[in-house]
This record gives sequence, C-alpha cells and structure tokens, in this order.
Amino acid sequence: MLLLFAATKAEAQTSALAIADSLYAVGNYSGAINELENSEIRSEAVLLKLAQAQKANGNILAALENYEAVMKSSPERILTAVEYAKLLSSTGNLQEADSIFTSLTKRHPMNAGFHYQLGLIREKRKDSTAMSHYNITVLLQKTHQEALIKVATRALTDGELLRGERLSKQGLETNPNGIALLSILAQSYYYQKEFKQAVERFEKLVELGAGSEFVHSKLGTAYFHLEDYDKAIAHFNLALDYEDENHATHYSLGKLYALVGDYKNSEGHLLQAILLKDVILDEEFTSLGLTYKLQEKPKDALKYFNLAIEEDPYNERAMYERAIAADSYFKDLESRKKYYEEYLERFQENGGKNLVLLAQRRIKDLKEEIHMQAAALEKK
Repeated sequence: MLLLFAATKAEAQTSALAIADSLYAVGNYSGAINELENSEIRSEAVLLKLAQAQKANGNILAALENYEAVMKSSPERILTAVEYAKLLSSTGNLQEADSIFTSLTKRHPMNAGFHYQLGLIREKRKDSTAMSHYNITVLLQKTHQEALIKVATRALTDGELLRGERLSKQGLETNPNGIALLSILAQSYYYQKEFKQAVERFEKLVELGAGSEFVHSKLGTAYFHLEDYDKAIAHFNLALDYEDENHATHYSLGKLYALVGDYKNSEGHLLQAILLKDVILDEEFTSLGLTYKLQEKPKDALKYFNLAIEEDPYNERAMYERAIAADSYFKDLESRKKYYEEYLERFQENGGKNLVLLAQRRIKDLKEEIHMQAAALEKK
C-alpha cells in the first residue's frame, strides 16, 4: 500500500508538472500557477516550477518565498541559489544576494559566471570591488562578453586606451559584430588619434544599425582630421538628424563649409551655433568673422571680430583678424593703423611671434603711407 501510495503521489506530481510546463511554454503563467497551487504535492520540484511561473507572471514576492523555502530545505542546490540571488538582486535585496554569490564564489572560485554576478551586485551597491570580480571573470573566461564590456569601458574611461583596445579586440574575436565592444574599440582608436582605424569601426557601427549622434559626430571629426571634408560634412549633417539643436555640430559644420568654400552654408550654421550656445561665444564669432573675411565682406567681418573680443578680450586671433578687416574696410590710414596698434598693445609680449611680426610690419608700411600722403599734401 505504501508503494502504491508513493507511486500515485509521484504520478500526481508528474501530471501537475507536465500540465504546468505546457501552460508555461505557451505563456499562460496564471494557468501554470493555478495548476501547481491546486496540486496537493509540495515537493521541491513543484515549488521551483511555481516560483518560475510566479516570477514570469510578476508575482515576485511569492516567487521569492518559494525559492527561499527550497533553499532552506536544500541549501546545496546551486542553480536554485543562482536564480534566487538574481531575483533578490532585481528587487533591491542586494545584501542578501551578495551573501549568496559570495558563498558561491568561495565554494566554486573558478566559476566565471558567479564572479560576474557578484560584480553586478557590488556595482549596484557602489562597492569598488565590483571591478575586481569583472577582471576575475575575464581571466577565467576570456570571451565573456558582458564582463569584457565592463572592463574595457573602465579602461576607456580611465584613459587606458591601449588596454581598452586590447580588451575590446579580445571580445570581438568571438563576436565580431558586438555593438558595445565595437564602440569601445572605435573610441580607443579615436582618442589615440588613429583616425583611419577609428573610422573603420564607427562606419561598421552604422552598417549594423547602431548609428547615433555620437557615432556620426565622431565620424565627422575623424574625417576632418583625415582631410576628407565632404565625408566630414555628410556625417555632421547626419548627426543633426538625431539632434538638430546641437551647438557643437552646427559650429563644426560652419567651419567645414568655410573650408570647402561654401560660405552661405558656413554662415548659416555658425549663426545657428551662436543662437544655440548660452555661454561665451568668442570662438563662434571669430569663425563667423573669418567666413565673412573669405567672402570679402570686411564690414561684416569687423562686426563679428568685435563681438568676439567683447566676449573674450584676450582672443588673439580675433584681435589680429579685426585689424586686417579694418585695414580692408577703412579708407583712413590712421584708423587702420590704430587697430594693429591695439593688437600689439595687448599681445606684443605674449602673442604669437608670426602675428606680432606681421602687425609690426604692417604698422611700418602704414606709417610710410601716411608720411608719403602728408608729403603729397604739402606739395599741393
């Protein structure tokens, strides 16, 4: 009779679990929960299935209670401990989750997954030891994608660019299209000024559908350094598709359009950059002044060089370019000379040697012109 009872009980459990599995497989979590709760069997297998269905259905507290019940009766169950600790972590019970994974790493020190999970919990707890567990994970499993992302990101943030490059390449060996690691590799090259290599990786990110304002802006800057101005312009314009009120993007486009001789677009983007920036604008005003200078509009150039100097009285380039604009705009020689003298008064000691020398020569030339002009008047 005992054997018959045991067999009947086992059959009932098997039936309940089978029905629950079928319901769970099609996403009917409530049905699976009802089937298991209506079963008179309360074995560990039933409790674990019940916890799994409750977790999927959002009944987190009930799931935690059932995991805890199983752990109390069978603390050696590793997979259950992992699921329980993960659920604890997701609900903010970090100390208890930490305790479980700490115990697991001590019992199984060569298990990379346990170290990674402990790292995640320590990171949530803002514990500085989190990174050491990520590093251990990578040592134990050199292809662990998530851990590689963590340590490579930290290397990039800390300016350890060669390490960031090495770690991201390590992960890309097994997953060549890993978006996060591709991004880290691209940035590592970019900040090392290896722009050709950076472009290759950033372009691949775009091909993989991971284009963004950040990616296109970096591509724009990289192509600028490679002196491919058309591609630089194209990517900065794509960056505007994501955020059309980014001051820096408009400013970069303003400078690039000036370089390729498209002064109308240069003017438009520089004016937009000025409208969008709410702090010191001397660089933007200087660039706009240079754009007008290249268009041979000295009056407009003079206006914006003056604005740049109002923003920053020690903007040497603006002071010097203002003198050149005044030299082109004013007919009066004394007025033209005055602007060069104002430049020298401020920068003769600490300014750029070439600019100082040019200003001095121009003043000398203007003085000679003034002298010759005065002599001509005397003869009349």
